[in-house]
Amino acid sequence: MDRIVIVGGGISGLATAFRLRQAADAEGRALQITILEAEDQPGGKMRSDREGGFVIERGPNGFLDSRLNALGLMVDLGVENLLMRADKNAAKRFVCRDGRLVPLPETPPAFLRSSLLSGAAKRRLMHEPWIPAGTAHDESIGDLAARRMGPEARDYLVDPMISGVYAGDPARLSAAAALPRLVLMERKYGSWIRGAIALQGGLPRLLGKIAGRVFGRGPGGGISAGPSGVLTSFKGGVTTLVQVLAERVGASLRLGAPVTSIERVATGWLVGAGTGEGTHYYPADALVLACPADVSSRLLQSAFPSLSGELGAIPYASITVVAVGFNKADLPEGAVDGFGFLVPEVEHRPVLGVLWDSSIFPDRAPPGQVLLRAMVGGARHPDLAVAADDVLVPMVLQQIAELMGIRATPTRVRVVRWAQGIPQYNVGHLDRMARIDASLSRLPGLFLCHNSYRGISLDDCCREAQLAADHVISHLGVMPCQGGA
Repeated sequence: MDRIVIVGGGISGLATAFRLRQAADAEGRALQITILEAEDQPGGKMRSDREGGFVIERGPNGFLDSRLNALGLMVDLGVENLLMRADKNAAKRFVCRDGRLVPLPETPPAFLRSSLLSGAAKRRLMHEPWIPAGTAHDESIGDLAARRMGPEARDYLVDPMISGVYAGDPARLSAAAALPRLVLMERKYGSWIRGAIALQGGLPRLLGKIAGRVFGRGPGGGISAGPSGVLTSFKGGVTTLVQVLAERVGASLRLGAPVTSIERVATGWLVGAGTGEGTHYYPADALVLACPADVSSRLLQSAFPSLSGELGAIPYASITVVAVGFNKADLPEGAVDGFGFLVPEVEHRPVLGVLWDSSIFPDRAPPGQVLLRAMVGGARHPDLAVAADDVLVPMVLQQIAELMGIRATPTRVRVVRWAQGIPQYNVGHLDRMARIDASLSRLPGLFLCHNSYRGISLDDCCREAQLAADHVISHLGVMPCQGGA
């Protein structure tokens, strides 16, 4: 019987195990799969706290239903009846400009009337089709956006969207690694707008490609129509998906089993996990590291220092989530009518943005209550992410008061901190991944599967889990599995 060890019981590890189990069942072959998770519960950053009628997401709150890898996993799990699409009233999205919330325009006429960009910036943006295509091997998102759209459009359109997805700095993030579709569009059509027109969407479709990474869209359509899709989650929060996956992998999952050592042996791999005298050793014909890059780096440091160094060089942005509940009757009329807002760096405010969670998914708050989630910190403000609660919470409430007019006393406050929150695909990331892949090619039976590498979204994790399962199956000499997208 082939033995597979997966280090990490987050969505990547659980989905990989599920796909491997599918392959084994399809081939009528037994696999011994062991998932080693250091924490006492699975899910990684995909967890939902259910308290007092609130559903508070610690991290991601769903996926876009146009992303077929995630949707394929849900179909194969048979959980379609547990899916929940964003409320149609959540189609409105806002960006902070000059201390007020400005709606993100959803149509060409609305774009022309919008105060989000100045007249000069709009004219510069419309000049985009005549801007020559770039030739840089690896260009930052900030440089790419300024070159194609102009500095103001970069600051008020691209910057907040990228902060909302990566909590990152567009001046450092690699466009080819983080927004490959826009890079390919420029290369193929010579212009984003020409490419968007060729794809029968025009400028709104172009902006939707950017905004859709953060917002998704409501069923009513709007600026994120087309490829972005509708934000979709689960009844009871994303923990529902984790619970279903954990049930499917069953006894394969070992909780409270931190991995302490990895050794390459003649028969494959030997993984040590546990604490003190409770350490247990698991032999493996294939080993999947489905844990953050920094954890994988630490585990491989002794045996494979070069590979460890490359993994350890992938930076992370610290992020803190501040969730606050209010009595709906205490809020100004229409204060939470929409999806939420993002804050550009040029506005010099201490929050990246605030999502109006109970407007997006009504089950996130009990009747008569609303739930907001503010994001603080990120690559440019790591100091704010580690501020004490008695500093952080009043700061967030002040921003909510200034920008939303909400000055009520919260009925619930929850602070969640992620010191290693979101991987940063900075300029040079693709070259680093090429070196990592070259190292892995010399280590048969070792595989990486995590959002540290080729996409940070739930859909990306589902895609990489499928690929990891296929690679493991190929290594073991079993036909690749066909489940999912």
